[in-house]
Amino acid sequence: MKKLIISLLILSSFQANAQTKRDPRVVGLSGAYTTIAEGIFCVGYNPALITRAHDKPFMLQMYQSDRGFLGNFFSIENVAQFSGDTLNNKEKDELFDNFENGGGLSFFQDRHLPIPFLNYSNGNVALTSNLVILNNFKIPLGLLELIFYGNGGKPDLDMTLNLEVLGVNEFGYTFGVPFESLSFGVTLKYLQGLFYMGVDPDSSSASIITSDVGLYGGGKYLIRQGIGGKGFGLDLGVVSKEINGWTFGASMINVFGTIEWNKPSGMKDFLESYPEIFGGFYPFKWGDRTVEDDEAILYTYAIDTLRADNLNQDSLFTNKTEFIKDTLENGNPRIFETRYPALFRFGFSKKMPTYVVASDLVAGFQDKYYARAKWRWSVGLEWTKMESFPLRIGYSWAGADLKELSMGFGYRKGPIIWDFGFAFRNGTWLHTMKGFNLSTGITLTSFGGWKTKQEKESSTKGLRGLFNRMKKKRSKKSDDSTEEPTSGP
Repeated sequence: MKKLIISLLILSSFQANAQTKRDPRVVGLSGAYTTIAEGIFCVGYNPALITRAHDKPFMLQMYQSDRGFLGNFFSIENVAQFSGDTLNNKEKDELFDNFENGGGLSFFQDRHLPIPFLNYSNGNVALTSNLVILNNFKIPLGLLELIFYGNGGKPDLDMTLNLEVLGVNEFGYTFGVPFESLSFGVTLKYLQGLFYMGVDPDSSSASIITSDVGLYGGGKYLIRQGIGGKGFGLDLGVVSKEINGWTFGASMINVFGTIEWNKPSGMKDFLESYPEIFGGFYPFKWGDRTVEDDEAILYTYAIDTLRADNLNQDSLFTNKTEFIKDTLENGNPRIFETRYPALFRFGFSKKMPTYVVASDLVAGFQDKYYARAKWRWSVGLEWTKMESFPLRIGYSWAGADLKELSMGFGYRKGPIIWDFGFAFRNGTWLHTMKGFNLSTGITLTSFGGWKTKQEKESSTKGLRGLFNRMKKKRSKKSDDSTEEPTSGP
C-alpha cells in the first residue's frame, strides 16, 4: 500500500499547474504588503497606496518572471519518512490529517508574466497588466480515505474531482484620492480570458458507498473548456496616513470578479500563433485525442458491489468517455461563467530609520485558485540600512497545512529597481517545503531614484548625498561671509 500511495503522489505532482498579482518584493516579505506596496505594485494588494506616489517619479516595469508551485504532501522529508512497504496506523493518521486539512491531495502551480511596458504609474494613477496561468488539481479526499482505511471508514465517500486550468490577462486602471487622515483607492479591472478547462461543479458528482460486504457507487464528470472570455473585477482599498511611523490599511481584491467564456474573440488564432507562451496548454488534449473547440468531455463510471472474492470480474467496473457537443442552437460554443475569487486584506506596518516591519491578515471567501477560505497571517521585515541593497525576510501561517518562509533582496541605484524573492512554500526549508515561489523583475524610474523631491534634497548617501553635502557647505560659507563683524567695546 505504501508504494501505491507514494507512486500516486509523485505521478500526480506532474499533472497540475496553479495566485493574484505578485512581484519579487512581496514574495520576499511572504505577502505582508497591504500597507507598504509601492507604485504599480500596490495593484492586487491595496490601490489606496497609489496616493503615496503623488510626489514621486514615474515607475515603468520592464520585465518580470514569477513561478510558483504548491502541494500538501510531496517534500524530501515526507518521501524519506514514508518510503517503504507498509504504513503503520500512526503514519496513516498523520498523512490523512494533513490531507483532510487541505480537502484532499492538492497541487497548485501558477505563473505570472506582466506584459513589458504595460505596467506604468505616475502620480496617483497606474496602468497595469498581469498575464496569469493557473492550474489547480485535487485528488478527492474520499479516494484517499478508501486507500488508507479501506471500506471500514465512512459509508459514503465523496469522490468529486477538482481540476481547473486557467489563462487570464488582468488589465487594471488604478487611481487614489487622498484626504487628511485617510486615502482611498480603486482599481478597475478588465479580465481578458485566454483559455479555461475544468470540471463543472454543477454538472459533476461522484461517490462510493462502502459496507462490510463490499463497495459500490458511480459518478460523472463534465469537463468544460472555454477559448476566449471577458469579465470585470474591482479592487477597493483604504490606508491611513503615517503616524509616528505606523500605517494601517485594508482592501477588498477582485470584488464581483467573473469571467464569461466562449465570447466571440480572436483569442483562438492568438493561442495557435504563440503556443510557446502558454506551455502547450492549447489545444487541449485528452489522452491521444485533441478536444475540439465546441466539445466538452463527459466521463462516467460505475462500480457494482466490489468484494474481495470478485476482484477478477471485469464487469464490476465500467467507465465511458464521451466527447459531446457543448454548443448553442446557432452552433457556437456554449457560454458559461467562472468566478474570480475575492480576497480581504488587513495590514499594518512600522517604519524605522533602518528597517520596515509589516504584518497582514488575509482571507478568501472560497477555496479556489489563489484564494483560501481561511485566515492567513503574514509578517515581513525589510532592512534598509544599505539604501541601494535592501534585504527581506518573511513568514506566513494559515494552519498546519500552509506555512511559508521567504527571503529576498533588491538593488536600487539611480533609475534601476531590481528585486529577487524566493519562498519555501508549505515548509520552512529545502527538505520540508512542498512547493516554492521564485520571482525576479526589473523596473525603471527617474535617474534620481524612487524618491520624492524632499527625500532627494535631504539624502546624505551616494552621489546625490555628496552633492547635497557640498551644497550645504557652500550655503554655510555664504551665510558666514555675509555676517557683519561684531563691534568692540
